[in-house]
Amino acid sequence: MSSSTTAPKNRRILAVEDDDELLTMLTHLLGSLGEVQTARDGMEAMDILNGGYPADLVVTDLMMPRMDGLTLARHMKSDSRLSRIPVVMLTAKSSPRDMIEGINAGARHYVTKPFTAADLLAKAQKALAGK
Repeated sequence: MSSSTTAPKNRRILAVEDDDELLTMLTHLLGSLGEVQTARDGMEAMDILNGGYPADLVVTDLMMPRMDGLTLARHMKSDSRLSRIPVVMLTAKSSPRDMIEGINAGARHYVTKPFTAADLLAKAQKALAGK
C-alpha cells in the first residue's frame, strides 16, 4: 500500500516503515521537505525504486517484514542507479555495533527510536544536502 503527499520543494522522499502510525507521522514530518512516497517494507521500496521513482532520499525503518532496512540499503548501495540516493535509517537498535552495521550497509545517517521530529528533520536535511 503506497501513498504520496505533495509538498513544497521538488524533492522526492521515500519513507519505508511497517507501522501505520509511524508511517503517517513520517509522511507528515518529511512532507515539509518534499513529496513523500511510502512503502511498507524493503521489497515494496525496491519495487518503487526499480519502477523509476526518482527518490532524492530514502528514510527506512530497520526491522520490517519481507525485507529489512539493512537489506534495502545494501541492495541500493550495490545498484549503480540507486547508490547515489542517501539513506537515513530509523531503528530501536542503538548499540555502536548496530550503528556501524547500518552505516556499512549504506545508511548516511542513523536515527534511534524514539526520536524527536527535529532530529529526524535535521538528519534528513543533511542527507539531502549531501552532508
